[in-house]
Amino acid sequence: MKRAKRTFTQDERDLVFNLWKQGAGFSDIGRVLDAAPGTVFTALRESGGIKPKPRIRNKQHLTSAEREEIRVALSAKKSFREIAVMLKRSPSTISREVSRNRGRRYYKAVDADNRAKRMAKRPKLGQLEINKVLRKLVMSKLELKWSPEQIAGWLRVQYPCNPFMHVSYETIYKSIYVRSKAVIHFSFAQHLRRSHPMRHSRYHRRSGDRTFTTIVNGLSIRKRDEDIENRASLGHWEGDLVSGSKNTHIATLVDRKARFTILLKLAGKDAESVYRALLKIFKQMPAEYRKSLTWDRGMELAKHAELTKAIGIPVYFCDPQSPWQRGTNENTNSLVRQYFPRKTDLSVHSQEVLNNVATQLNERPRKTLNFMTPSHMIDKGVALMT
Repeated sequence: MKRAKRTFTQDERDLVFNLWKQGAGFSDIGRVLDAAPGTVFTALRESGGIKPKPRIRNKQHLTSAEREEIRVALSAKKSFREIAVMLKRSPSTISREVSRNRGRRYYKAVDADNRAKRMAKRPKLGQLEINKVLRKLVMSKLELKWSPEQIAGWLRVQYPCNPFMHVSYETIYKSIYVRSKAVIHFSFAQHLRRSHPMRHSRYHRRSGDRTFTTIVNGLSIRKRDEDIENRASLGHWEGDLVSGSKNTHIATLVDRKARFTILLKLAGKDAESVYRALLKIFKQMPAEYRKSLTWDRGMELAKHAELTKAIGIPVYFCDPQSPWQRGTNENTNSLVRQYFPRKTDLSVHSQEVLNNVATQLNERPRKTLNFMTPSHMIDKGVALMT
């Protein structure tokens, strides 16, 4: 069966470009968004891997609500000057608005607003598009293997008093990589030092997406103590994220021995949001209950060193593509999915709701605990410590 074409929302497209800028590859981004690597590549290719600037309507332009007011006023036979006073606009603004949209008799607010949006999307010509002499000169230097930064710097030295012969190196890069503008043919990328087919982050690695990680100096799971491996004591946690639609996530923590579960509401999947959520919950725990944390190699825990420094808890990382090394947490996530199915918006659930779900999970008897509950195991552990 042919797979349906995957499309991205604006929030998802923003996430694609943000992850690409951080150095993630097509497969990494695809796993985050549950999309094929080829789909991610297609989303990036049109703009050459450069994130387009968001379109923002000029505050001075007429809004859709104002256009509706104009339509109603025209129906009431009011003059342009009366409408202008009502909207606190210039009469000439109202006159031009009506005349460019089929006049008094046929003016429609919706059509006028759609036309304004369409006209605002007209591509604005850049320096290299306007100045053919400059474009030809830049292309000749690219053929000589000059970098865009070298070209931009040389132009300022060569033509110090002629701003029309100046261009930023970023503009040169965009002229090559943004294919939709076709200012400089993208084949000129072969003359660049890296000759990438699209703009890459400085953090990008050619070794392949599957080995990509932002984790620096992370402790391997193979270095965990035998006490952790044998589940001999409480306080050793496994963690992960459960994802929903609209780029929403919650963090799950489960104690390896007691199977006690904690669910955390997250502001986002970024490293800072995850770090703050984990730091807050671990600071609330007694020291004997925060001995270690095991995570996969997800980019969301890039600030593991700060977490260790703040509360003294070592963070261990699984081998790449080895989720079974956190089997307890993977099983817990499947239980959590009973309450929060896939492709549902997780942002609508408060921390109180997450706490209630965690309580239900912790009150379930578990076969692996001889049908005792995780809450009972925690209480029992507290009794042994006192």
